[in-house]
Amino acid sequence: MIQKVLIANRGEIALRVIRACRELGIKTLAVYSEADVQSLHVQLADEAICIGGPRSSDSYLRADRIISAAEIADVDAIHPGYGFLSENAKFAEQCESCNIKFIGPKSKSIRIMGDKSVAKDTVRKAGVPTVPGSDGPVESETEAVKIARKIGYPVIIKAVAGGGGRGMRIAHNDVSFAKEYHVARNEAEKAFGNGAVYIEKYIQSPRHIEFQILADTHGKVIHLGERDCSVQRRHQKLIEEAPSPFLNADLRKKMGKAAVRAAESAEYQNAGTIEFLVDAKGNYYFIEMNTRIQVEHPVTEEVTGIDLIKQQIRIANGEKLEFDQSDITWTKHAIECRINAEDPSRNFTPSPGTISLYYAPGGHGVRVDSHVYSGYTIPPYYDSMIGKLICFGSTRKMALQRSYRALSEYLVRGIKTTIPLHKAIMSDPTFIEGKATTAYMEDFMARTPTDLF
Repeated sequence: MIQKVLIANRGEIALRVIRACRELGIKTLAVYSEADVQSLHVQLADEAICIGGPRSSDSYLRADRIISAAEIADVDAIHPGYGFLSENAKFAEQCESCNIKFIGPKSKSIRIMGDKSVAKDTVRKAGVPTVPGSDGPVESETEAVKIARKIGYPVIIKAVAGGGGRGMRIAHNDVSFAKEYHVARNEAEKAFGNGAVYIEKYIQSPRHIEFQILADTHGKVIHLGERDCSVQRRHQKLIEEAPSPFLNADLRKKMGKAAVRAAESAEYQNAGTIEFLVDAKGNYYFIEMNTRIQVEHPVTEEVTGIDLIKQQIRIANGEKLEFDQSDITWTKHAIECRINAEDPSRNFTPSPGTISLYYAPGGHGVRVDSHVYSGYTIPPYYDSMIGKLICFGSTRKMALQRSYRALSEYLVRGIKTTIPLHKAIMSDPTFIEGKATTAYMEDFMARTPTDLF
């Protein structure tokens, strides 16, 4: 049985895991960098160990130091959170070899779904629709151009080991393809140490919809419904909501079954997310699986009433899921706004610095997941997200109204944030009508005066 968990992460997700563990009566060990000595996860965990310098490469990405801390503190399990080493198959394998439970899938499943071309081939064999494209990595520009012509422009060039929009480029013809192909390969090599790319048909202005999966170690796989993540900038999500205002009951049922088949095809265990692109006609295509907990998991928690972090820990403990697919119901609508330390009026320039005043909104139907406080200094070394505002109600209209109200109360002084941007989006007719696609933000920014945020 798991008695103590090391949290191999920082920020709000580290706090989220600490809280879940505390409710389960499990001790926690925080690991932290020199830049995070004043972070809340360090202060609230039962124990804390510094594992290195400020940069991720000297701390949160050092698997050897994390394993050493786990052995020193005699922990039973490691929760990787999201980002950093959460989808690193080698790290999961190291945990397994050290008899430390990795609170996530087996390393084999991470490897299958971590290589996008292998993942695509795996789910296709399970009968899950995939975007037309190359069967795997393309070996040369000549081969890539032939595939692009065959499936028809526009196409998207994607890094096999990619994520977060890096190593991803769109080409509209042969001329632009030559340039973007090499740019994508160079980006991929620098970001992931792997310059391999594959080609897919570019679905114009789709919805980005993902399904939350839970799979225990006894063969049961279910989904907890979808999240609509279409509002994004440079392939980085800004707003997520559940359920999607686009899906009807029939499409939700079909996509949910496809998501379960995709997870089963990789012999998946624990929590994961199957991501799809959905076109205007309701055709859906698998694009990838995230083999970890997602940033946006709270919207699913609020609409289903299921604590996903606790479920992760229970599954890692070998426990059976206590519910079946037929038990899952969606009784609310929830919207999450990612609050980033960025200046939207200056092309989302990062805004690290000291927060002179911090006041989080509250009231019925409002949840804030954040690790910052008045006097906290945001370091420049990590992701710019400083919190998540999740608002929910019995209807989408109520969730929208609460989001606008809560954003109006949310005070962060001393730095720039995306709070004013989110407030403007909540009053935008296109978003209110539920018509936002992945092209929404580009259009919104083009027609909205920057002095609003």
